Amino acid sequence: QVQLVESGGGLAQPGGSLRLSCVASGNRFVISDMGWYRQTPGKLRELVARITNTGSTNYADAVKGRFTVSRDTENKVSLQMTNLKSEDTAVYYCNVWSGRVYWGQGTQVTVSS
Repeated sequence: QVQLVESGGGLAQPGGSLRLSCVASGNRFVISDMGWYRQTPGKLRELVARITNTGSTNYADAVKGRFTVSRDTENKVSLQMTNLKSEDTAVYYCNVWSGRVYWGQGTQVTVSS
């Protein structure tokens, strides 16, 4: 079993920055991919960014050039968000693959002036 603890998020102005972090813990687990998804009311959860255990990354087109995903340690993933836009407002979920998919509890990001 893997537990995910997210931090960061909150309120930012358009053009501002925020950083999300997610730490995984548990017993005897090996993580392959880590990443972030987001969801707004009435919409499906969508991929924001992912990073593999070899450092390969992929991003949603909407965030390319503005967001950067990094694997700070084997069990910690961060998402640096810059030049935030109102359409980035969503609940952001950490996602980890370790034999199965695990989800964090979600953290709210609100971009508003």
